[in-house]
Amino acid sequence: MIWIALSYPLASRLAYVLYVGLTLHRQDRTAYLTRRYGAEAGFRRFRRAATFVMANDAVSFVVLCLVGANTLHVGLPRGLEITVGAVLALVGVAMKMWAAATLGDGYYWHNFFTPADRIVPKAAGPYRWLKNPMYTVGYLPSYGLALATASALGLIAALFDQCAILTFYHLVEKPHFERHRTPPPEPVVRSVPGSAHPPSLDTAPGQPP
Repeated sequence: MIWIALSYPLASRLAYVLYVGLTLHRQDRTAYLTRRYGAEAGFRRFRRAATFVMANDAVSFVVLCLVGANTLHVGLPRGLEITVGAVLALVGVAMKMWAAATLGDGYYWHNFFTPADRIVPKAAGPYRWLKNPMYTVGYLPSYGLALATASALGLIAALFDQCAILTFYHLVEKPHFERHRTPPPEPVVRSVPGSAHPPSLDTAPGQPP
């Protein structure tokens, strides 16, 4: 029963990162959702499906921690385990809310559909100190819940979940953001062959300098 409970959360996490990752990668490469439905309608379709797989992933993790409760023994008093788990959860939730408020619609990857959207500068919100607060400190609630319920399988699932989302970040999100943060290259002005003077940028094509 416990191993079945573990298999479902792991499969749910794979469904989450694979659906979101492959969809965003295809959208980033070919803009297939925006070409078919338009930017906002395409984003809404993606967001509905992404919300479902994310919610399913979260619920399956909570159920796993409850089913596998009291299987983790760390040698601390039970009350202290619950307290530390609650503190981790509060810190992680606060970080996620702060990062989400900083990202705005970017929290659901809106800028994959409207690339003109702003990319959050590194000096904004928690990004002033952390490269990726959402997927690092923001994952403390998973570990906190596993500790509070003393669930060994919950701890395994929390580690798997974070590794999966960080892999998604490095393969899909990071290349997209870096590409849109990079300013376009400066135009190269070449001299006309045989001319001793470089052309003027103000000279109209076909007109003498």
